[in-house]
Amino acid sequence: MTALGYAPSPWPAEDGGPRRLQVPGAGSGLGLRAAETLRATVRRTLMSTMTVLGAPGEVYLLTHSALRAQIGLPTTARVELIDPISLKARHRSPRLPGGPMWPGGMAVHRQGHLVVVYGRYAHRLNRRCELEASLKLPLDEPYNSFVVLDNGLIVTKNLSSVTAAHLTVIDPGSFTPRGGHTVCPEPSIARLSASGNTVYVVGVRSIWRYHWDDALQALVLDPGWHFDYVGLSAQTYGWDVVLDGRHAWFMDNGAHRYRHRMIGAGVSRSANRLIRVSLTDAADHQTLDVSGLPGGSITNPPLVDVQRSIVVGYDSANAVLQAWTFEPGLRPLRPLWRKAPFGCASHMILYPDTAEMVVNDYRLHGEEVVVLDITTG
Repeated sequence: MTALGYAPSPWPAEDGGPRRLQVPGAGSGLGLRAAETLRATVRRTLMSTMTVLGAPGEVYLLTHSALRAQIGLPTTARVELIDPISLKARHRSPRLPGGPMWPGGMAVHRQGHLVVVYGRYAHRLNRRCELEASLKLPLDEPYNSFVVLDNGLIVTKNLSSVTAAHLTVIDPGSFTPRGGHTVCPEPSIARLSASGNTVYVVGVRSIWRYHWDDALQALVLDPGWHFDYVGLSAQTYGWDVVLDGRHAWFMDNGAHRYRHRMIGAGVSRSANRLIRVSLTDAADHQTLDVSGLPGGSITNPPLVDVQRSIVVGYDSANAVLQAWTFEPGLRPLRPLWRKAPFGCASHMILYPDTAEMVVNDYRLHGEEVVVLDITTG
């Protein structure tokens, strides 16, 4: 089901929506049979970040520049409306100001326009990729995407490893900040997630959340919900969190030395972990090693099949894909299947009706797109 802040579409935003369940909002699965294969249409692009879907036939592609960042110059982003079959551009935006480089984000807002956050800028475009408004964000750091709340407000955050993370709320109509900027308790690398009008932030050592307060016109910290997932361990920061309605799921050891591939890029001596935190009581939490191998690392969220009570995590640095099953009580999670070597590192797609999950598998000479049965691997 599409979140209320987004346009009705099978895929209006990264991960399908702010809860990051990676499930299309409409349509059915691929229904692939054993003898069938996928066929690829290929087009070269410059630093593609994501595609989102609008009305039938509307596929939007977000790209950005990169070389300028290596010599200290500001970078730009661009949006294209592309043909869903040939992938050729039908309409292109102008170069959108960005500044410091980091892959941004894009979504189709319920008001009908496109929203892009890239670098330290937010932009609003119409469906023909024509620029309508731009907003320069307060900090000279890259802002790593955004979420749209059910009330339509846009919330974005700077990517920070040293300075405290700042949340900025943007009014979609005036495209100006709504209320003051919210300073978080610690830095944050991960992208935001949201459920309803509540924003979840994974910091460099803990996770917490804010509720939007209409009377105050501000995000208000929830003092009763917080979990220090690093604790006394040597783990590094977590990445994007998945919200399944009952629990928050994410993985840690996010620090790595990625250049061209994630395999072998881990920097921590420990194994990366899958982390579960109850949405009603943060004291109810679990941590599980994904592969159990040293040097484990990731960059993206796990996958949760709510219908089948299956969660899939991965260790990109050691090329391991691991699934667990869990009962409603969640004690304990039980290993379901494991695939290794399997070079999964990217965001996934889940088709609940057919139990198909779409993942990437990095090989020596590039990527492969693979469809797996989430119940068996």
